[in-house]
Amino acid sequence: MDQAAAAIWPDYSRSRLAAWIRAGDLRVDGRVVKPNYHLVTGQVLELDAVLARHDSNPEPEAMRLEILFEDPDLLIIDKPAGLVVHPGSGNTEGTLVNGLLHFDPALATLPRAGLVHRLDKETSGCLVVARTARAHTHLVQALKRREIHRHYQALVWGRVISGGHVDAPLGRHPVDRRRQVVRADGRSAVTHYRVNRHLAGSTLLDLKLETGRTHQIRVHMQHAGFPLVGDPVYGRRGSPAGLSQQQRAAWRAFPRQALHAIRLVLEHPVSAVTIDVAAPLPDDMAELIRILDALAQA
Repeated sequence: MDQAAAAIWPDYSRSRLAAWIRAGDLRVDGRVVKPNYHLVTGQVLELDAVLARHDSNPEPEAMRLEILFEDPDLLIIDKPAGLVVHPGSGNTEGTLVNGLLHFDPALATLPRAGLVHRLDKETSGCLVVARTARAHTHLVQALKRREIHRHYQALVWGRVISGGHVDAPLGRHPVDRRRQVVRADGRSAVTHYRVNRHLAGSTLLDLKLETGRTHQIRVHMQHAGFPLVGDPVYGRRGSPAGLSQQQRAAWRAFPRQALHAIRLVLEHPVSAVTIDVAAPLPDDMAELIRILDALAQA
């Protein structure tokens, strides 16, 4: 049943079709069956598009969205720091999903309103959103094949001498389930980084994700000995020695991890044209970098 459904509706993933079969939204001759049901010639498959809507989506809310790219198939959003992407327990309002559903009500038919990946609440920058089932299936598969290239900039403690990569599996902390840690039985995770420039007490890094695990850059840079400036979970407290009074005050006042998804490169899910979009550094991070620039302070 699920194999036949995937051939008939190629715009939907097989796992989604199987879920609709189990939920009774995709039936055979009006009957609810299991995904492994064996079809025979002449049977009719019926997909109820209304019932197949994703009822887990929250209510639409008017919200200003910084749109970097838009066409009928996808959106690329510049997410501000402080905005939660997905609704969670006790947090069903004011998320990016709420704003997306107001911007395009048709996104209610897609899982998580079309979001293909996510950013932490306090991380800013590029996020891709599918607007059709076909685009969503294509982009999810492209992400699994590592064909969507996500570039970041991060400000880290200390002086990073040269570029490199961190290849260390990640999994949940055994006690604090909100944290991720490097662990042998974790999921494969690879982060590439290179030095952009050295600043007072810190280094601005350009990073590229090969995988996209939860908190990956934050944990990997901590593991490498260079935690992100301002990171309340994986960072360090205080400020380095040798800073001016202005630099120390700016460092301590920075309210979040200094991490920005600066660029996104992907193949368009329909036209196959390469989409290359950049999001400028947010004002707070750009100002901190300016203040920490040793040459500017000289």
